Amino acid sequence: MPVFRLILLALASSAIAHAELTLGVPAIELKPKPEDEEVETTFKFRNSGDKTVKIRGLESACSCLSSELDKAEYQPGEEGTGRASFKVSTFVGRHEKFVTVSTDDPKQPEWQINFILDVPAVVDIKPKTLQWFIGDEAKPKSCLVQFTGEEPMKIVKITATRENVSFDWKELKEGREYLVTVTPKTTQDITMGALKIETNSAIAKYRHQLAFFSISRKPETQAANP
Repeated sequence: MPVFRLILLALASSAIAHAELTLGVPAIELKPKPEDEEVETTFKFRNSGDKTVKIRGLESACSCLSSELDKAEYQPGEEGTGRASFKVSTFVGRHEKFVTVSTDDPKQPEWQINFILDVPAVVDIKPKTLQWFIGDEAKPKSCLVQFTGEEPMKIVKITATRENVSFDWKELKEGREYLVTVTPKTTQDITMGALKIETNSAIAKYRHQLAFFSISRKPETQAANP
């Protein structure tokens, strides 16, 4: 085959049209309010390629996220609009989710749209778990419960899932900060349990919180290398 024909074929293959869906940002960020049960958003994207792209389907990695695009086909350079809806539910903090878009482009058969859900925490418990080891002195340990939202809250009731501990709580800052103290009756048996903390929050999902306690075997110390 003549050399010039090989060159033409190489140039032709390098110029094959392709689609390329682009979002313009690494991820779409959503910041719902603490009381939101669901949050919706719209976003823009573009077919940055030189070939029409057809959408074959969308699949979410989480049942909490649903999404749709405004069309099933996008011309080269055309801008599209998408819509997404999150069921916030009990999510607190920063969560990364994504939707996979299937296309007819062999070079981009799947396009991933990334979302970041950042739900402000209004209850902070530190430490979340109080721990003792078998044989430890059965001395009290405490966790700090802080209410950091716009509205103050109060602890109205605490119950324990195990009878092997006693507990009490003290308000340090009115409606904002409590010290919860737990004392095991004995540390001779393995125990895992929780404190069910009931608050007077006006937001239903913050009326019940959990802190944990455990009595476990002490990890064996690894022998030093010779």
